[in-house]
Amino acid sequence: MSLTEKLIETYPGAVVRKDLLHRIKKSTNVPSFVLEFLLAKFCASDDEDEINAGLEAVVETIQNNYVRPDESNKAQSLVQQKGRHKFIDKVHVTYVEKEKKHWAAMENFNSRRIQISEKFYRDNDRMLEGGIWAEVTLGHNDDEEDYAFFVEELRPIQLARFAFEEYAEGRNAFDRDEWMTIMLRSVGLEPEKMSRRLQFHFLSRLIPLVEANYNFVELGPRGTGKSYFFSEFTPYGTLISGGQTSTSVLFYNNQRHRVGIIGFWDVVAFDEVAGIKIKDPGTVQIMKDYMANGRFSRGTEVIASASLAFIGNIDDSIDQVVRSPKHDLFKPLPDAFDLAVIHRFHHYLPGWEIPPNSSEMLTDDYGFITDYVAEAFHHMFKHSNRYAYVKNRLKLGEAVVGRDETAVCKTVAGFLKLLHPGCDPTDEEFEEYLEYALEGRRRVKEQLNKRKPDDEFAAIEFSYINTQGVEKIVSCPESVGVVEVSNPERSQLEKTEVTLSPPTTTAAIPAAAPVEETSDELPEKHFTIGYEAIGFSYENIFGDYLEGAQEIVIEDPYIRTKHQLFNLSRFCELAIKVGSIRKIKLITGADEPYQERETEAWLENLAKDLVPHDIEFTFEFDPNIHDREMRCDNGWIIKIGRGFDIYLKPEDNFTGLGRNDFDLRPCHKTKVDIFKEIDE
Repeated sequence: MSLTEKLIETYPGAVVRKDLLHRIKKSTNVPSFVLEFLLAKFCASDDEDEINAGLEAVVETIQNNYVRPDESNKAQSLVQQKGRHKFIDKVHVTYVEKEKKHWAAMENFNSRRIQISEKFYRDNDRMLEGGIWAEVTLGHNDDEEDYAFFVEELRPIQLARFAFEEYAEGRNAFDRDEWMTIMLRSVGLEPEKMSRRLQFHFLSRLIPLVEANYNFVELGPRGTGKSYFFSEFTPYGTLISGGQTSTSVLFYNNQRHRVGIIGFWDVVAFDEVAGIKIKDPGTVQIMKDYMANGRFSRGTEVIASASLAFIGNIDDSIDQVVRSPKHDLFKPLPDAFDLAVIHRFHHYLPGWEIPPNSSEMLTDDYGFITDYVAEAFHHMFKHSNRYAYVKNRLKLGEAVVGRDETAVCKTVAGFLKLLHPGCDPTDEEFEEYLEYALEGRRRVKEQLNKRKPDDEFAAIEFSYINTQGVEKIVSCPESVGVVEVSNPERSQLEKTEVTLSPPTTTAAIPAAAPVEETSDELPEKHFTIGYEAIGFSYENIFGDYLEGAQEIVIEDPYIRTKHQLFNLSRFCELAIKVGSIRKIKLITGADEPYQERETEAWLENLAKDLVPHDIEFTFEFDPNIHDREMRCDNGWIIKIGRGFDIYLKPEDNFTGLGRNDFDLRPCHKTKVDIFKEIDE
């Protein structure tokens, strides 16, 4: 049995020949899911004559019922003459506060004051934010002057019934590669004409449709179909074209006390992202909060699940940008998108690897009706969670921590939803998704590393441990061997830096402060700890600079994993020995709510342990911090590139030298700057 025959047999009534869509699509700008709604209605047959007759019926329906924007006046006149008429159009509903009344608006019909009964929008919030496509029968009002048209009937162009259990059970009839073929044909593409890598690129565009709170970016040449997946493929996504946007539209309208579009769509895509103008700087701050935690505060705390997709064009040569010491692959983004925004991107799709749109890439075979697969994606978006499964199954290299780990897990979880609904992948399939996810996040990290003038994002050697126990490094093809990416230029400190290399023997431990004292005052320190160097316990690095301090404020976004929390405990032990410290305040971050809860429980126990030593320990979570520093009330500021996390992570069963004496524990390469705060 062929794949097509098996698909039709397994999902009767839920598939359509995609070449039929292509035939009609060329002559109309009607969204694909609207056309397929009509094709499923009139062309549900294998008989070629019946299909041709059905196509004529679809074309006739569009001619008679689809409202073209330049014919709105003719359409309005038609309703007045006939008394009523059925249209296919996008319908919005707006509440007018002064009138205490709802009015419908039809986009192409070009009327903003259509009377509508509550029964049509009461259970469909998307009509109130963004609008939906529907079959609408309009009547004409000859009596009152208040309005000319009213809605008699309204039928959303969506499936009347969808059972996810049947969709997931049907998947078991196919192997993974067959299901990939079905998914790609469902969006109109023919996978047999693509490389495996290109297939993964197209599939990754679908991840924001199935994975909640997913931050996706694709930058590449024009004409590669970047916006199609968000504007035409699903009624649960909305596309914002380049232009001015605001907090009230996106997130929350304080005057109306209503959540913005972020609360009504599965995915909000920003097209032509380079042209977006953000009038209120606070919008970017709220966006950062939302991208990090899926929630934000605007007078009231709002929790939402919409994914964000940022798509735009790159006009420069990719090779030139990659090799440029001044520019990076986020060059097209608006200036308002700072490091904190970029750090929250989960996946960067290399759009320059996708060829321009071509009829040669289109399929003439069967795929799911767009509306059917859109409902499946919407169900998985709302009700399916594969994150914990992924996190428990993978083993990542030490460079993949914090937001990097979260990003990779979410991308792999997205692939599992797309390709394994109701089943699990093999080890080989899982590692294939994992490598692709690591590459997409590494691309983000590499660009951060180029932009940041220090080593905060220098850990770009992403890797994972495969099922054979072998560590595999994952790279980005465009940057392999490019020194401007692997070792970008850094801004120089005013003081001369000294790089301390690993000692050739453990018999002599190097001094932690390679500076020359010139007075009784402690000198500033500016130096670099070499990779695998030893002799750098916290006490040796900055113990003397804590003397006399009574209060210390620590900012470090990465106090969350077990070894990071143990490092914090080690610092608190040093604080007890100093004797003068009475208050320690920690400001840290968390990528997921569960992560914050786990860290909070651990920190509360630490606070209790410090009470007998007369030290008050407090903490708070701030998703927007990214620098690491300690500020002492004796005037000293201590900045270490990696914060407390300066040591190579030991294995759980580590029993070697350095387990207990941190002077003997090998270090990561990192910079240390200790200096006095300047009074203004």
